[in-house]
Amino acid sequence: MHVFLLSLIGLLSFSLSAQSDSKPNIVVIFMDDMAYADIGPFGAKAYPTPHLDRMAKEGRKFTDFYVTQAVCSASRAGLLTGCYNVRVGILGALGPKATHGINSSEVTLAEICKQKGYATACYGKWHLGHHKKFLPMQHGFDDYFGLPYSNDMWPYHPGVMHLPMEQRLRKWPHLPLIEGNKVINPKVTGKDQEQITTQLTERSVRFIEKNKDKPFFLYVPHPMVHVPLYVSDKFKGKSKAGLFGDVMMEVDWSVGQILETLRQHKLDKKTLVIFTSDNGPWLSYGDHAGSAGPLREGKGTMFDGGCRESTLMWWPGTIPAGSVCKTPAMTIDILPTVAELIDAKLADHPIDGKSIVNLVKGTSNESPHEAYYFYYGKQLQAIRMGKWKLHFPHGYRTMAGKPGGKGGIPTRYSQAKIELSLFDMEKDIGETTDVKNKYPQVVKKLQALGERMRTELGDNRRPGKGMRQPGRL
Repeated sequence: MHVFLLSLIGLLSFSLSAQSDSKPNIVVIFMDDMAYADIGPFGAKAYPTPHLDRMAKEGRKFTDFYVTQAVCSASRAGLLTGCYNVRVGILGALGPKATHGINSSEVTLAEICKQKGYATACYGKWHLGHHKKFLPMQHGFDDYFGLPYSNDMWPYHPGVMHLPMEQRLRKWPHLPLIEGNKVINPKVTGKDQEQITTQLTERSVRFIEKNKDKPFFLYVPHPMVHVPLYVSDKFKGKSKAGLFGDVMMEVDWSVGQILETLRQHKLDKKTLVIFTSDNGPWLSYGDHAGSAGPLREGKGTMFDGGCRESTLMWWPGTIPAGSVCKTPAMTIDILPTVAELIDAKLADHPIDGKSIVNLVKGTSNESPHEAYYFYYGKQLQAIRMGKWKLHFPHGYRTMAGKPGGKGGIPTRYSQAKIELSLFDMEKDIGETTDVKNKYPQVVKKLQALGERMRTELGDNRRPGKGMRQPGRL
């Protein structure tokens, strides 16, 4: 009996120790071109998003959450490496003719998780290089299914539809669908695209179920709501807000399927789920683009409408339900945050992100950063420090108050320029009123920070000592 009791106590101690040592599962759902006000918790009213609404009620809203750059590949590079994309040499949106991609020397979020024995999968749009050496399976992912780049990079792009197919294909070859490292469909059609959101969701659910007894990292970078918009028959015409609303309803359904699977397998209290987007709305597409709400401009600019994303984090029992974080944060912080949560080692080379575990858990509102830096291309365009955002002089594209296009056909942008300008983001979320003359010391401080960052990461033709090269063929 004495031996039995000792054994039982030992087993209980081991069980409690195993529970305390358990690492959270990580799920990152990354939208494409989804704007700040495109989901219910951030103001969408034209269509319902009940699963995202529930995620916000059970989790935490981040009102001032940013991406590194308001364009596809650059944004993804920041998320997956924990670095400003200019540091790792990934700019813009890589197309089918690109011969570079993510460097094998970079340590991705998936590779951080692999250190601790996590199962890893990527289902969706990759966009960090389409050649084999750049694909997910070579960068820490056990499984991959999806599109190698944006869903409009095909011969049905609006810019080439007036040309014969032979000429279209010189500009945009057919869009491939990839599984693992193999092309399983070399000519994706519109009908195929209608099924993409469903397929990504089904694979995500199967991955969770397969790995329910071990830690996992699931990355779901949706091709939607990037144009061209496609939706399955389940949601066609359901939103009463046009095709864009239908697509957003299907995305909300997808999030619901993932969260419900976690609940069914009692993984909800063991899983951190992050929902955000790669950049703001592609405004020139009008009724096929979303709304940045009160924010200025959209995709392709480093005004907040381009780079500030509606973000939700959910981890029942750990993240305080119904809470809001107004402290600025950025996608570069996700990698070091996960590393801290699972006790993994960061890369030996410099990264720019810092752990925001305190912001995620709501234990304090203090930022680990002095400031965040906003490049577009290689140009340092803006800095945010606390409530202040300073824009350096730069050109940008704008709709200038004109409506965008209809039915998936864009209208033209105008070009504009902003001079040195300071905005108080607490009082002026729309970046409308320049207050630099009232706060010259703030401007001076931010200019000094900008100069320090130029030394590290450059500015246009000025090289930075901390810049690294992308991978190349």
